[in-house]
Amino acid sequence: METEALVRQACKKFENDKGRMMDVLWELQNTLGCIDDHSMEIVARELKTSRVAVEGVVTFYSFFSREQKGKIILRVCDDIIDRHAGSEKIASAFSEELGVPIGGTSSDKTFSLEYTPCIGMSDQAPSALINGVPITNLTPESARDTAKELIKGVCPSSLVKKTGDGNNSHELIKSMVNNNIQKRGEVLLSTDVSKSAGLDAALKLSSPDVIKEIIDSGLRGRGGAGFPTGEKFRLARNTNSDKRYVICNADEGEPGTFKDRVLLTERADLLFDGMTIAAHAIGSNAGIVYLRGEYAYLLPYLESVLAERRSAGLLGKSIRRKKDFDFDIRIQLGAGAYICGEESALISSLEGLRGEPKNRPPFPVEKGYMGKPTVVNNVETFCCVARIMENGAAWFSAIGTKASKGTKLLSICGDCTKPGVYEVPYGLTVSELLVMVGAHDTTIVQVGGAGGVMVGKSSFGRKICVSDLATGGAIMVFGANRNVLGIVDYFLEFFSEESCGYCTPCRVGVIFLRERIKKVMQGLADKADLGYLRDLSKTIKMTSRCGLGSSAPNCVINSIDEFPLVYSSHMREKSDGFAAGFDIQKALDESRRIAKRTSMIYDPVYGEERGLGE
Repeated sequence: METEALVRQACKKFENDKGRMMDVLWELQNTLGCIDDHSMEIVARELKTSRVAVEGVVTFYSFFSREQKGKIILRVCDDIIDRHAGSEKIASAFSEELGVPIGGTSSDKTFSLEYTPCIGMSDQAPSALINGVPITNLTPESARDTAKELIKGVCPSSLVKKTGDGNNSHELIKSMVNNNIQKRGEVLLSTDVSKSAGLDAALKLSSPDVIKEIIDSGLRGRGGAGFPTGEKFRLARNTNSDKRYVICNADEGEPGTFKDRVLLTERADLLFDGMTIAAHAIGSNAGIVYLRGEYAYLLPYLESVLAERRSAGLLGKSIRRKKDFDFDIRIQLGAGAYICGEESALISSLEGLRGEPKNRPPFPVEKGYMGKPTVVNNVETFCCVARIMENGAAWFSAIGTKASKGTKLLSICGDCTKPGVYEVPYGLTVSELLVMVGAHDTTIVQVGGAGGVMVGKSSFGRKICVSDLATGGAIMVFGANRNVLGIVDYFLEFFSEESCGYCTPCRVGVIFLRERIKKVMQGLADKADLGYLRDLSKTIKMTSRCGLGSSAPNCVINSIDEFPLVYSSHMREKSDGFAAGFDIQKALDESRRIAKRTSMIYDPVYGEERGLGE
């Protein structure tokens, strides 16, 4: 079939709806191997949008390509954990065996080889995706063997000789990934979790009573910001509108996190149950799961669970024979963009746009997806909602601390003997955590991913909870042999690559931070450079448009505070009179103007204004 017919067919499959741009582009990428200029022109015509808009989306996401890629694409994970585990040697082994340069495509268009950020397998690093199939615990030898099989024509899915535990061996998954559940708590990873008990209990209550139960439980969003979930439901329900949406953020792209991967694999019913409860609470008839592209291997299984729930009367028309309650869920596949983990950027992506954050206010609960009130929570949060409705607010609130109720799933990886997923009550200290995971001679614990908090030995008494070390779940452990400044440099490299580029503080400021960190690493910096790093970090945090920019400098500030001796050992005694060749303050003036908007909302639990994110 000629290209034009294929493109038109792809557009028609999604009803020529420009809001389904991502689905159309995935269809073309998978069918044609790229989305070239001619294809973009046809898409623009069929979806009644501009060529510029289509090209903007294509070029924004790393899994889409304007140029022909190989029939088999090898993406070697290159996060900091995989780097320490030897990802460079893995990529080199693939490159040598396949005869393809890293970042290139073979002349016969058979293979493409490239690095990619965290793919959610940090507990079994080094890892890679081969046409979306996760290949874990790689060694240079196994990489060479894998390459030889591919050269022989072995299908990527046939590379899986032994499947992982739990549902990883399910017929629709068949993955070598292991869940690595190291500690099961009573809320989410208990062995006796019901598929629909939460929804059945919720449907016996009025919507306001469901919201009250969630508020009384003390549940806070499990994405890191910790906004009260019941309050978010209440705000969405009380916003006047003819339509409301429930969206699950399953785009856990934070380096070092993988706990939602386990929930999607083992607790899909619990997730969909929680979303349906949220729909009943706010008055919604449509839900969307935004699934990160790296987890595409789970898509057929998740679709099958949705189909089973429809057949059982748990989704669709008149749920549980309740005539006034219709609700269904679709899954939207992302395409490799870390920024889409930010809720407003995720909404932009769902609307068929570049994944750029939106200005706030208005907040999604007031004006979100398609301009309608929208609740956005992550996988873990919705799973907690279902369990709360099943067992009651008092049961949940009795676990954890005064301000941080319930358990928390932690993705723990790095220099420890027992990496994996741990479900623990809030309030665990870093020291207790290190003993639990078998970590020895630890010097750094990175809590909350690249944009989180870098904790040194003097702070190992701090607690994992909303009021102290808040985290979406990523915990990276680094031993005494790791270079503090090298870790900081990696995080800044990651943020400079993942910035959407909209505002100057993030686009330019992070690059300047990295340049100055490299100066420190080279032993060419002095005390004035430390002042520069602090001042620029604070400016970026205050003036960035979204959470990515405001959290990107954390590693700089934290490392200076926690590891002053590391910096002092790299300092020159005398200043070289360095002067920046670019006036960052002047460049930030426009961003300061934009950032004058408020990004906070009143938190009734804390009695103060806090971010409305997860």
